Amino acid sequence: MTRKVSDVTRTKNGRPVHHWRRDVVELAALFTAVAVADAVANLVGHGPDGPELLLVSAMVLVATAGFHTWWSRRHGHAPPTGDTGARPLPSEQQAGPSDRGSATPDPVAGESTLWRMRTTVKDEPGSLAALCAALAGQRVDILSLQTHPLADGTVDEFLLRAPGDLAGSDITRAVALAGGSDTWIERADAHDLVDAPTRMLGLAARTALDAAELPLALRQLLGRCTIRSLPAKPVAGSGPEAVPAEGVLEDTVMRLRAPEGGVITVERPYLPFTPTEFARVRALVDLDARLGPRVPRSHDVLTLPEGSDITVRRADVDDLEAAKAMHERCSPRTLGMRYHGPIGDADRYLNHLLSPRFGRTLAVQNASGRVVGLGHLLWDGDETEVALLIEDAWQRRGIGSELLRRLVGMAVEAGCASVYAVTQSSNTGMVAAMRGLGLPLDYQIEEGTLVITARLETPLGASEGTVGVTRAEAP
Repeated sequence: MTRKVSDVTRTKNGRPVHHWRRDVVELAALFTAVAVADAVANLVGHGPDGPELLLVSAMVLVATAGFHTWWSRRHGHAPPTGDTGARPLPSEQQAGPSDRGSATPDPVAGESTLWRMRTTVKDEPGSLAALCAALAGQRVDILSLQTHPLADGTVDEFLLRAPGDLAGSDITRAVALAGGSDTWIERADAHDLVDAPTRMLGLAARTALDAAELPLALRQLLGRCTIRSLPAKPVAGSGPEAVPAEGVLEDTVMRLRAPEGGVITVERPYLPFTPTEFARVRALVDLDARLGPRVPRSHDVLTLPEGSDITVRRADVDDLEAAKAMHERCSPRTLGMRYHGPIGDADRYLNHLLSPRFGRTLAVQNASGRVVGLGHLLWDGDETEVALLIEDAWQRRGIGSELLRRLVGMAVEAGCASVYAVTQSSNTGMVAAMRGLGLPLDYQIEEGTLVITARLETPLGASEGTVGVTRAEAP
């Protein structure tokens, strides 16, 4: 037994269904009523008992109306469901309380997990629809979607919210059955909820304010990756291989020309880069090149326990001469503990250390403006190094601890998981400063050198021994 599509649609929406047979019956009833009314009119107007017949008809109509009113009030007059053709609502959707639970559980009501997933599909109609249907079958909600066109397909990048009991392998299995290939998935967090244009604008703003933000911006844009900046004229050895102005994209490796003439290398072995990601990275590097060298010019004035005032500020290559002058005032022992090599090569490292391309540097000035301390936060691929150099006459005053606390705070803001310091076991000042952070520490001795790694898990408090801090912005 079949029904018309229009009838099924109307019934599903709760609307009455009309058939042509009912319309014919109603039309016949109308003509019959007109004929009867005409016959009654002729009988009343021309018959001998016309007035009496009219009076009797009126009494019958009044009695019938009264009976109908009494019957309606007692039994109700709502038409039955079958009379209107309306489809009754399921018991789960009817108004009023119900003791029965919902037959379909809500995937969002319980525990949920955020996932980032990337898969490659054929560039043809229906491929994305098949993926979405497969994810819906697993009760997975698609929060955002980005497409990365390729020469022989399309890479679809999803931000998903899945039930907490659904494993990542179950999602990838469903995607594979729907036509996805080279699928990669990992846990996401609330930071991934920011849409791509907003994220790019935020990263561009950070890069515009501080040249040292470029490696951090690239890491936040690309996820877990290794970023290395190779100088055009290294301290030792030959320079990096030349890179064309437009850069080079080789599957899991990007190489771009750095603004200062070196090479920026980005590696992500577990996930190939797409041309879209390469274009975004090039845009950030071009922005950095157009703006030129720049560092924030704010500074803090600190009062040491002994009453002396010092100023802590960001430093760059403009402080090269002041840093060399501080080297001349430092003892050979102090320089040897800092650079772990011939002290005659100390000045050769400064241009690299002070460049914002390779990290951040803090300088400490005394009241007369002379640089008496340097602290470096250096991007070393996936890791981050901290290093301190304090002039002999200003050691043991808490300056090193203050610099280290600030450097580690910068590492926390940059999203670093840990920082390490390379020193010697005899450098008790550096060891004490690392212990003063109140963070979990790991100690390793490599070829007579002590490597202390701090895991950044605990918020840093105020530095001990600092009794006053005044912050100012440079004009």
